Amino acid sequence: MLPRIILTLILPACFLFLTVTAREAQAETAGLQAGAAAVDITPPPGTSLDGVISKNGTVTGVHDRIYSRALVLSDGNTRIAICVNDLCMVERSYFDRAKQIVFEKTGLPVDRILMTSTHTHAAPRVPYGRASEKDDAYYEQLLEQMASAIIQAEQNLAPAQIAWGSFDAGKYAACRRFLAEKGSVSLNPFGVAGEQIKSVSGRSNSIIQPAAPIDPQCSILSVQHRDGTPLAVLGNMSIHYCGGYQKGQISADYFGAYARHLAKKLTTDKAHPPFVGMLSNGTSGNVGAVMKQDQKKYAAFEWIEESGKQFAEQSLKVIDQLNYQSNLNLEMVEQELELRIRRPDAARLKWAREILDHPEQKTVHGWSKIYANEAVELSKYPATEKIKIQAIRIGDLGIVGLPCEVFTETGLAIKDQSPFAATFSMELANGSSGYLPTPEQHALGGYETWPARSSYLEIDAETKIRQTALKLLNQLHD
Repeated sequence: MLPRIILTLILPACFLFLTVTAREAQAETAGLQAGAAAVDITPPPGTSLDGVISKNGTVTGVHDRIYSRALVLSDGNTRIAICVNDLCMVERSYFDRAKQIVFEKTGLPVDRILMTSTHTHAAPRVPYGRASEKDDAYYEQLLEQMASAIIQAEQNLAPAQIAWGSFDAGKYAACRRFLAEKGSVSLNPFGVAGEQIKSVSGRSNSIIQPAAPIDPQCSILSVQHRDGTPLAVLGNMSIHYCGGYQKGQISADYFGAYARHLAKKLTTDKAHPPFVGMLSNGTSGNVGAVMKQDQKKYAAFEWIEESGKQFAEQSLKVIDQLNYQSNLNLEMVEQELELRIRRPDAARLKWAREILDHPEQKTVHGWSKIYANEAVELSKYPATEKIKIQAIRIGDLGIVGLPCEVFTETGLAIKDQSPFAATFSMELANGSSGYLPTPEQHALGGYETWPARSSYLEIDAETKIRQTALKLLNQLHD
């Protein structure tokens, strides 16, 4: 037994050591924490792919596997999650169910979760492509997998630091809608004349100019562990997709190639969870595929891999120049909007039934039968639909979640009028409510405006959604 005098000297010293150690530990965990994870969501053969309009059939093979990738951030008071999924699009009810699973298992509130789809066309469209019970089985499994990505990311929370930047990727993007001379555009699928847009399926030999600008900015959110080890990178680019697939083959498109190339460069041997790269889709509803930078003829999937690599390399140059912060506030808000649906009137339904009852007859447009069926399906919709708009604050960065295929004009307007130093938007977030043309673009017509399950919200929907997003950003900033 130690003499009392020695104990008298040792005990205060031990207490002081423990106090200092506790303070050091508290200092180490103070400020921002982050965690990331990726969960494989590749469907089995026979699962239906994207295809309300394009009818892409079922999965016959896998070129590259698809993932649900999640990033969870915490400032000690607020936790938020962003989950990017390699899917064409997902209906709101499925995202809502996945969020509920996360809440029940982690306590993370559903209004602190943003879930979005990349819009690869070589993956399922949930549930619009549904054709069998095999699809239902995949969808149920998918709910658990998407939730699991967020849950694992939350379990990986660790002291972190964060930074953001951007680069100009305008050379890869082009508007796919072209303004044409009046009277020069072919009849639309409904047999109506007078449109001024040459687009995905509208013909004209009298093109004036692209119908809208592009958003050239590729935004980068970079997250590191406190020791500087890469933790996650979230990119955001307003390009529709890349394409160049083989039918039936699963692929995450250039979104997945981007993540893979970042991981090759940023994964380390240090004792941290694996690095997670992800690329979200910005506002690209009226933008075409990733533009090739040469005259080379690429094999299937080859340009996907090359373009993803080029985006990753340019992102790495930005990341190398960033200044990271570990003490900043996180906030998130959301608002629900109820919008009208453009259901067909009696005359449109009569037209549709005439087309469908006489499938052998010649139609004015190659897609008339498709849109006749879409009119019937749209007539079954309710009069209104509730959608969710979200806004996130990470220090002086603003992020907006929009549930549609949003036109670039909307994304550019949000960036221009945002109170934050930097802002970007994710489309197809928390739902998939069709194309979102501006009222001006609706007046010009074109594929993205034709009433169907791919485009059905009221003509003023864009105005209401944009104004709500800006209101939420100002609310966070004030």
